[in-house]
Amino acid sequence: MVRRARAQEYEATPRPLIAVGNDYPAGHWHPTHSHRRGQFLHAERGTMMVVTEAGGWVVPPQAGVWIPGGIAHSIRMLGAVSTRSVYLEGAAAARLPAICEVRGVAPLLRHLLIAAIDLPPEYEAEGRAGYLVALLVEELVRAPTLPFSVPAPAEPRLAEACRRFCAAPDIGEDIAAWCRELGLSRRGFTRMFRAETGLSFRAWQRRACLQAALPRLAAGERVTAVALDLGYGAPAAFTAMFRQVVGVSPQAWRAGAGGSGPDQSWSGAASLFSRM
Repeated sequence: MVRRARAQEYEATPRPLIAVGNDYPAGHWHPTHSHRRGQFLHAERGTMMVVTEAGGWVVPPQAGVWIPGGIAHSIRMLGAVSTRSVYLEGAAAARLPAICEVRGVAPLLRHLLIAAIDLPPEYEAEGRAGYLVALLVEELVRAPTLPFSVPAPAEPRLAEACRRFCAAPDIGEDIAAWCRELGLSRRGFTRMFRAETGLSFRAWQRRACLQAALPRLAAGERVTAVALDLGYGAPAAFTAMFRQVVGVSPQAWRAGAGGSGPDQSWSGAASLFSRM
């Protein structure tokens, strides 16, 4: 059984998958680190924020974040969190992407992640344990990708503008104001923005607003207050965006997140682009 342990203690275990479970208090911060194995980090309870040089990812209980081996990352717990992580190498890890991404965790995958931490580190490769691990990997590979990331541009002026926006997201900000701020034509700006982030300006804005909204909703804040703070003229407009991107209403998402309570030590998306 691998609970309340450091993954580094088990990374040399001669198995393609190891599972570790831990409980953390609100506001706990894992400073920048990396693992030799790829990690799928899931919270059975609570919400997390994962940051790399490529951007930031909010990870609610209905999801998990895939972090390939060798990628430096930090983790902030947005409330009390119970993590259930699996670390993969070899053929198992090769079936997952070479970039970080948030993936949905369906009930079957969730229960497999919870069950895996009760396996001994050197579980029997044949029999029940081997079947459980094989099914877990298969479900993880098939899990859908969720739009919970905000890519960070590398170009210094654009990165500074994105930091400013994430510190106080406002969906009403016009692309023309960003063009003036950077001294670019609209065409030049849109080309640079997509090249740097992989997203259109509007899609990136929506993700940044969503990134700021998720921890607040999980903490129990009213949808109306969150929507107005993010510059939406009416809660219905925010709800429509949320449903389009996430697939459910803010109220339904919050019910599934099982609000973990506010964390006054965390400033939300404002630190997405802090370099590590």
